Amino acid sequence: MFFCSSLFRIICFTLLLTQSIPVAAGEFLFNENCRKAYEAILSLRFEEGRQLLKQEKEQLPDNLIPYFIENYIDFFTIFINENEEAFENLEDSKDIRMDKLESGDKKSPYFLYTQAELHLQWAFARIKFEEYFTAFFEVRKAYKMLEENQRLFPEFVPNKKSLGVLHTLIGTIPDSYKWGVNILGLDGTIAQGMDELARCIEAGNEDNNLFYQESLILYTFLALYVANEAADAWDMIEQQRIPMEGNLLNHFVASTIAMRTGHNDSAIAILENRPQGPEYFNFPFLDYKLGLAKLHRLDKDADQSFHLFLNQFHGRNYIKDTYQKLAWHHLIHGDREKYITHISQVRSEGDDLVDSDKQALKEAKTGVIPHPEILKIRMLFDGGYYAQAADIINRFSEQDFPTQKDKLEFTYRSGRVFHRWGKTDHAITHYLKTIENGRNSTYYYTANAALQLGLIYEEKLDYEKARECYHICLSLKGHEYKNSLDQKAKAGLNRIKGKN
Repeated sequence: MFFCSSLFRIICFTLLLTQSIPVAAGEFLFNENCRKAYEAILSLRFEEGRQLLKQEKEQLPDNLIPYFIENYIDFFTIFINENEEAFENLEDSKDIRMDKLESGDKKSPYFLYTQAELHLQWAFARIKFEEYFTAFFEVRKAYKMLEENQRLFPEFVPNKKSLGVLHTLIGTIPDSYKWGVNILGLDGTIAQGMDELARCIEAGNEDNNLFYQESLILYTFLALYVANEAADAWDMIEQQRIPMEGNLLNHFVASTIAMRTGHNDSAIAILENRPQGPEYFNFPFLDYKLGLAKLHRLDKDADQSFHLFLNQFHGRNYIKDTYQKLAWHHLIHGDREKYITHISQVRSEGDDLVDSDKQALKEAKTGVIPHPEILKIRMLFDGGYYAQAADIINRFSEQDFPTQKDKLEFTYRSGRVFHRWGKTDHAITHYLKTIENGRNSTYYYTANAALQLGLIYEEKLDYEKARECYHICLSLKGHEYKNSLDQKAKAGLNRIKGKN
């Protein structure tokens, strides 16, 4: 009994003592060591970053910034590799880091910011594995934290970077679904988000804005994919505002922008000169991109890069797509047997979660082999090689193709080439021919030809003809991409409403 009561008094005294001693909150010190680690990780030199963070933890164990920075490694590892086992193994680390960050100094602008960033990074990682419900609520948590942080620290620049991304993405949600996000307290427009990112960039360069390069990358991607400002995106690369030397991630960014803006030769040069070595994280998707860029140029060695990707990548996406591209490569270069071999692999390999894999599987299931000459026109168009594509177009007419599908696709793709090349009179001729011959077709060529023709007439201020073309697009039934094309046609009609 004496032992028990004595033990009880000791426990009570210990608890009282520990309550009387204030526990120091962890600090958020983004010092030179952390800056170097962050820059190394954003260049995909993970081991260098890990070593710097290890040093920082040993020298300043109360500094919480290393726990924030090392989450970037997990995010990139999951997002690049798409490895479900790695995702499951690393998931517990989020909770450990979050506990650390929650113990930090609440008076610091980094207190809420770092927690919000962890939620955002894991939300985007979860989307890769279709964990949409959890991802959505992580985004909502991040949004609320960032809004509160903006209220508390309105001059803290990183808030604008992250809120800018969220406001831009929320702005892409169709109006018919906006009520859902509004109920949950989310709001934003594309213009608002892009403006916030621009202001974050304007706040200064690396000397006084730690997240300057990250903001540039995010702005560039959103300008390209969301705001339809491809010229602005390419200007970022051309002006060398995103540094390339020793930075593998920026080679990915620059090559992506180049390929999407018709600078395919530049993309190939960027990818062929990317930094490589054991100090960099393995990024096989860059081999896929190089293969695709070379395919667009009809290079004979495009297949080598596709095989490198397949040999190294152990994720779930772009496998079917790659086998389709290998099939196309061999068909273009006259090897029909290899086309058949690879298109059959589309059925058996990989998943069909992303659009490109779905389209590859759809082609494989139809059993319809593309016409090699039309395929060449398509690839050259995708690469921005309009003059070379026109050389092929000028050697044929639709009568040279045996099937109705090939006839329609030939005139449609010819129209697209001349349209993008700025030869609008030629484009109009081919679009009209596609509409004339394809009104009863279930292929999307006719609907998109009508939409594109509407855009041409709208630009020419011929609103009557533009209106007619948009209505043709809406009237066509049963074709692929109907919802998307109808939405664009309706947007066109809204733009010219009341105009004569």
